[in-house]
Amino acid sequence: MKRLDKLLSDAGVAPRRELKAIIRSGRVEVNGTVVTAPETKVDETAASVAVDGVPVDTGQFVYYMMDKPTGVVSATEDRTEETVLDLLPPEVRRRGVFPVGRLDKDTTGLLLLTNDGAFAHRIISPVSHVEKCYAARVDGIPDETDAAVFATGVILRDGTECLPARLETDGTDRCLVTVREGKYHQVKRMLASRGKPVLELRRLTIGALRLDETLGPGGFRPLTPEERQQALRETML
Repeated sequence: MKRLDKLLSDAGVAPRRELKAIIRSGRVEVNGTVVTAPETKVDETAASVAVDGVPVDTGQFVYYMMDKPTGVVSATEDRTEETVLDLLPPEVRRRGVFPVGRLDKDTTGLLLLTNDGAFAHRIISPVSHVEKCYAARVDGIPDETDAAVFATGVILRDGTECLPARLETDGTDRCLVTVREGKYHQVKRMLASRGKPVLELRRLTIGALRLDETLGPGGFRPLTPEERQQALRETML
């Protein structure tokens, strides 16, 4: 059981001090009945809550996918740069979401955001080996020799050894790279080690979860329950 004002605050409806006035004004219904006392105890697992007739998701955890645009950083805050959280409305930011892993400032595509630390850990943990697929445009033409090296495990210029990865080529300057780990700037460094520096990079998938291309740069939406399972399906924890 949780106080109604605390429940709505945790759901990101508004700051708690504002919610007291909202509740007292008769704008909140619990199971179809108007409730005007902010301290009313509500079963967050079973109650149906609405504000101004709009149902409120009172679940503890939230999960979103974003089509991260170029020029923003994957962080919760930054003193000088715009972050992915700056692209979200206040009611979502109030849920305490954070990016799951990182995409470089100039890398675009699929980024997950959640307030569920256990979910995030399973996705990014090195032992999970969740596959992530990236579309790259490079300076050069990746070939079958590059693909063979990727398949056996690239050794970066500083001696770092990467797990075997998949490089798919089509005879142009574009290719697909699928990795099972998340070393710093890994895809860029792997391609650079083959003399094919990256010009553009876009993440398309995390596990079986694929980016919704209809979102557009900076667009986001909640994951469906099925999509959450797709993201976790290949974890090994």
